[in-house]
Amino acid sequence: MSIRLPPLTALRAFDAAARHMSFAQAAAELNVTPAALSFQIKSLEQHLGAPLFRRLNRAVELSEAGDALSSGAAEGFQTLATAWRAAQRTQDTQTLTVTAGPAFTAKWLAPRLYEFAQAHPDIELRFAASLQRMDLTRDNVDVAIRFSNTTTPDLYSLPLAEEWITPVMTPAMAEKYSTVESLQQAPIIFDDSINFLDPRVSWSSWFTAMESPYTPTLGPRFSQADHALDAALAGVGVVLGRRALVVKDLAEGRLVAPFSTALSTGARFSFLCLKGMEHRPQIAAFRDWILQEIEKTAHISETLTILELETL
Repeated sequence: MSIRLPPLTALRAFDAAARHMSFAQAAAELNVTPAALSFQIKSLEQHLGAPLFRRLNRAVELSEAGDALSSGAAEGFQTLATAWRAAQRTQDTQTLTVTAGPAFTAKWLAPRLYEFAQAHPDIELRFAASLQRMDLTRDNVDVAIRFSNTTTPDLYSLPLAEEWITPVMTPAMAEKYSTVESLQQAPIIFDDSINFLDPRVSWSSWFTAMESPYTPTLGPRFSQADHALDAALAGVGVVLGRRALVVKDLAEGRLVAPFSTALSTGARFSFLCLKGMEHRPQIAAFRDWILQEIEKTAHISETLTILELETL
């Protein structure tokens, strides 16, 4: 039996007919006549030496051979389409599609984008605020920024600054709750978005680091970190602020961190892209800009004593 592949046009005709289970609908998708599509499928069957469809009165169904071919053909054309889009993207030096979590997008990226746009007016930025795991090739995404305590060896991965948490609040609230003892009386805000970390970083672990057995349990809980921070900015209470999401508010005085002790989260934000793509002009420019922006607020981390949970 010959292993020579049949013509691609015949395989395309079969793939469309197998998906629609209709020669007429497949012909319409491929913009050919039903007779032309039927001819392509017959030529494919002759090449194979077996029927691919059973022709019924007003319908068709896959034969055993057709069923064996259909899934592989569909996967093959999907792979080709993905590869073609990837090849097209290598020729695009002006568009940059970035995915990041909603909190990082709202609290880190959005407030700083004016500076990037001013420095790179030739780059068109597109954002997808999502925590879903994405296939960068399939989903046409150039850069992903993800917060995790795991590695991604199949991608180019650049860990960003060390992430820590420490209590943050408005300046007015800090006048009332500037000691560990007084903080036990403060309204507490819970950011549940980091509950997945192991070991868990929580109010209880922070108070333990301060040699206090206090474990707060009451207060509003938020599944999104940016919502918890918005509540703190509104004066609702005190929240354990994560470095990347609070440094701009701390630097500009909207929030204060009255205590010099912070806890390492054991996780970091990472800059991710396909291996080999980190040198594309727009990706390299975006990466370098992020590193420069992180450096602008590095002094805030230098004022803190950052403890590892394992040492507590």
